[in-house]
Amino acid sequence: MNGLRRQNHAQPLPKESYAFVLASLVNSVGSALIWPLTTIYVHNVLHRNYADAGVALFFQSLASIVGQVIGGSLYASLGPRKLIIGSLVLTGCAQWTLILAHTWPTYVCAMTANAFLIAITMPAVNGFVGQRWKTVSTRLFNVMYVSNNVGVAIGTTLAGILASISFSLTFFINGVSTLLFAAFLTIFMRRFANDELEEWRGGFGATRQDSPARLLSRYHLYAWIGIGSMLVNLATSTWNSGVAPYLNQAGQPPAVYSLLWTVNGILILVGQPVIGFLNRRLTQSLASRLTASAVLYGCAYVMIWATHATYALLVVGMVVATFGEMLMAPAIPALITDTARNNAAFYLGVSGGIGSIGRLIGPVLFGTLFDHAGLPPILWIAVGACAGAVIAFIVQQRQDGNVSHAASGKADEMSSL
Repeated sequence: MNGLRRQNHAQPLPKESYAFVLASLVNSVGSALIWPLTTIYVHNVLHRNYADAGVALFFQSLASIVGQVIGGSLYASLGPRKLIIGSLVLTGCAQWTLILAHTWPTYVCAMTANAFLIAITMPAVNGFVGQRWKTVSTRLFNVMYVSNNVGVAIGTTLAGILASISFSLTFFINGVSTLLFAAFLTIFMRRFANDELEEWRGGFGATRQDSPARLLSRYHLYAWIGIGSMLVNLATSTWNSGVAPYLNQAGQPPAVYSLLWTVNGILILVGQPVIGFLNRRLTQSLASRLTASAVLYGCAYVMIWATHATYALLVVGMVVATFGEMLMAPAIPALITDTARNNAAFYLGVSGGIGSIGRLIGPVLFGTLFDHAGLPPILWIAVGACAGAVIAFIVQQRQDGNVSHAASGKADEMSSL
């Protein structure tokens, strides 16, 4: 591991990876056009209550759970080219169907299909990155995370503006960006021979003696990460199903809520030196970053509970939560790909599916709570969920010392960014 670490410090990212990162950024701009505005679209355009908005997000999250598990499982049998490009093309088409979704049932069906297809792509893309650029994968995960969030900052800024003009225009541009990403990957993957793509399948293609049941029995690779992620995702539903309707009820335009996510995306870019300092001094292992992340999320929701009447302090709460996100988001795929090796796509899909359960429960629970009691009880549940996530990540860290030790070399690599 030490030798690998020295190699990664000295080795620059391959030039071809920058093209991949740029294309991913463009795709993230399009994706960020629709997801922050779901609650507002359901309430203001379809004229449904906030609990119904929670139902729409519930079905999206359910589809995401199924999609991530299926995507991770299909990676070995279909390979990265067919799976990633095929799912992206179908996703772009599903996003265009939103233009015609002017009723509650059609909107829910279209958004559910969209969430399912996007989720299939997620573990496949991470598995491809982990296999194609093995020696620099952790650094590349972090670069992708930062660049994608630059896209989120751009997309969320445009989201409120475009929504004020036309939601149909928003959906159209979203589909275009997804199809452009699919076109790029079609050209990009033609550069690789079929035997290379076959090798990158990993999973069942590399270890055919491992059945799904055998892979699932290695729970230390995914269970506590998935549970902790689930609880954090439950808490994070506070933004779409608590803060968004709170601001909307206060008479604020959609752009005010979108600005919070713009702050999130910008901070992820400019806050990297702070994260680098934390990684070198306090959170030197990937597992410890997960624990610290849950603590920061919890502190953010306590702060929002105490100060949410003031918009400027809502922004401060978003800043604290964003630092938690910056620790967690790149650490999860880095830890799993480093410890699961050839089966990384499978475990990324399973852990991602477990984590998405939080997004499944949160919108329905929080939407109903908001309709009856407003924002404060939502925030207390979020704080409790973050406390549970801290426990889960501590168990993950202590349960298997070998996993944490193996990941620490990767953590050192990321901290150099």
